[in-house]
Amino acid sequence: MATRSNPYGAFNFQVEFDPPPTGGDPIAAGFSDVSGLGSEVNFSDYREGSDADNVARKIPNTHKTDEVTLKRGLIGSTEVFAWFKEVRDGAYAPRRVTITVLDESRNKVLALQLRNAQPRKWIGPALAAKGGGEVAMEELHLVHEGIEYVSL
Repeated sequence: MATRSNPYGAFNFQVEFDPPPTGGDPIAAGFSDVSGLGSEVNFSDYREGSDADNVARKIPNTHKTDEVTLKRGLIGSTEVFAWFKEVRDGAYAPRRVTITVLDESRNKVLALQLRNAQPRKWIGPALAAKGGGEVAMEELHLVHEGIEYVSL
């Protein structure tokens, strides 16, 4: 990825769901919002009795990942909900999810992959007959086992 002086816009991106490892089709879905892309390393304190400094060393151990939230306007496609239902009904159905940032010319410039992502929560649209003209939105909350930058 080439560096540049101006940051990329947060509004040009794609979300792709790979097919499950057991076979099947990828999910085709467009989203208007992606949030929660983060990871945190846990550390353990460790000190040997012979250490000259009276301070504990910080030793990295496990890491945890943040829950990723995807939002989109309700379009009538049920693929996302079907995946949620599959997991809700007890299936182990992880997928690799790739979030790709695009530049102004819609060229791929950066990709982040969520490893073994699974749906944890689905939120349907809030419906109100107020005549406000809001878009019916649904949310999908994903848990995953790691996030990585991918070379393009």
